[in-house]
Amino acid sequence: MEYAVLKSGGKQYRVSTGETLEIDKVEGAKDASVELEEVLLYVSGEVFKVGKPTLVGFKIKAKVLEQKKGEKVLVEKYKSKVRYRRRIGFRPHLTKILIEKIETGLKQKEKKAEKPVKVAGKK
Repeated sequence: MEYAVLKSGGKQYRVSTGETLEIDKVEGAKDASVELEEVLLYVSGEVFKVGKPTLVGFKIKAKVLEQKKGEKVLVEKYKSKVRYRRRIGFRPHLTKILIEKIETGLKQKEKKAEKPVKVAGKK
């Protein structure tokens, strides 16, 4: 199973090809193609790559399905004994995307030649 961990909008998401997810707003019209380049981790079978902090040459190609506003988030501030209370809310801008492809910076020979990673405690 192939998957990657990407960073977008200060959050991290585990994605694989064919998934849809909602992330913080990314510029792009409906049905536009978007490249997400902050890939932190890549796993495919025995191949295991970790970025320091990101992986060079790795990209995630996605298609924008929808630009929308999310559910209302309420923020309340309160200080005891001084009659201070504030309540505000906002609706975050979200982008719904479809993961089309995880592009790796690896060549086919490198993918096959990689040795499995040994995990401590397992035999």
